[in-house]
Amino acid sequence: MADCLFCSIVAGDIPADIVLSNDHVIAFRDIAPQAPVHVLVIPREHHANIGELATNSPQATAQLLQAAQEVAAAEGIGDAYRLVFNTGADAGQSVFHVHGHVVGGRDMNWPPG
Repeated sequence: MADCLFCSIVAGDIPADIVLSNDHVIAFRDIAPQAPVHVLVIPREHHANIGELATNSPQATAQLLQAAQEVAAAEGIGDAYRLVFNTGADAGQSVFHVHGHVVGGRDMNWPPG
């Protein structure tokens, strides 16, 4: 989508600090990290949110989750991290291209707020 920030990152039109890239997903550091490790993992193809991705492409959903696990391992937090998907504006989603936040490197509180 021409007006999607994350599609522009996938296309290489907007720079990002990329930590993982393959044919299906791209992962890059969040510009406003909430923990020592805060990486966004997104599918290369546009889907508005995780529910839409799961409905339309279960295989892409699995690839996204596998990539999140790979990022956590590569970042040294593979045994203690949080994976967050915000769905909808009321839940805090601000970019409507599905993305998982891989967050770790510090103690995580519950409930998450």
